[in-house]
Amino acid sequence: MAMPVALKDRLRLPVIAAPMFLVSGPKLVAACCNAGVVGTFPSLNARPVEQFDAWLDDLEAGLEANAAPFGVNLIVHRSNSRLEEDTALVVKHKVPLVITSVGHPGDIVAQVHAYGGLVFHDVINMRHAEKAIEAGVDGIIAVCAGAGGHAGTLNPFAFIPKLRERFDGAIILAGSLSDGRSIRAAQVLGADFAYMGTRFIATKESVADQAYKDMIVQSEMHDIVYTDQVSGILGNFLAPSLKAAGIDPTPGAVMKAVNMDLSMRETGDKKKGKAWKSIWSAGQGVSAIHEVPSVADLVAQLEADYKASARMD
Repeated sequence: MAMPVALKDRLRLPVIAAPMFLVSGPKLVAACCNAGVVGTFPSLNARPVEQFDAWLDDLEAGLEANAAPFGVNLIVHRSNSRLEEDTALVVKHKVPLVITSVGHPGDIVAQVHAYGGLVFHDVINMRHAEKAIEAGVDGIIAVCAGAGGHAGTLNPFAFIPKLRERFDGAIILAGSLSDGRSIRAAQVLGADFAYMGTRFIATKESVADQAYKDMIVQSEMHDIVYTDQVSGILGNFLAPSLKAAGIDPTPGAVMKAVNMDLSMRETGDKKKGKAWKSIWSAGQGVSAIHEVPSVADLVAQLEADYKASARMD
């Protein structure tokens, strides 16, 4: 195991609440951190960039003295016109954890390490992992089959052991983790953290539409569709939301693409913006989600299940 010193003994559970587009905001992040798990959000959820600065101010003021660290997700793809500005604000506020995705972490690692922060990078295969390791990241987030959002297709039983052979830093497992037993299972497999996204969408503090939360509670594994016809990158989405947007979720069908570039910038086209906002991502872990609790209650239940599973060993 490779728990970073900056996180060791500061967490109630080895859990990172994943940064989610149009879901993660300061309220959810603060609730996660105050409950004892890492809360994160994408910088691009705060628009314009001045709001990102304000959100970081609010978070720093609202976290309790013993809160877990928080993190920010930076989209490092060249189409993100805000990357330089957002990185400058990350450095200004000395954000404890930076999660880089959709590209190469580049010089982000050097800038974050300069003030003592950590960088974890999203990957879906070993080729991407090797590049991130060469860049000097502190952690690799293995986004495996069944994860919400831009997921990969690899089985964690193959991916995690291979990563551990190559990497002695932190390994974070993403993909259908929705309860305390799955957190424990991730550790047994060789990961240091469980990366949970879908489970935290269906919480009282997330800014997701109530209909989105309800759909997650009502959905099963077979309601998850893996397609690149939403953002141009393969990911998992809720079939009922695709149908509602007029998109045929049938496997093999020619689906209607939604115009949304990787930087997630406003297009000025209300119709397109509405289409994107009403197409909802989720992972196969929806099958284990049956209610919409507060973050505090969720973390307490995760902890109870985690401890119970450990006693069964």
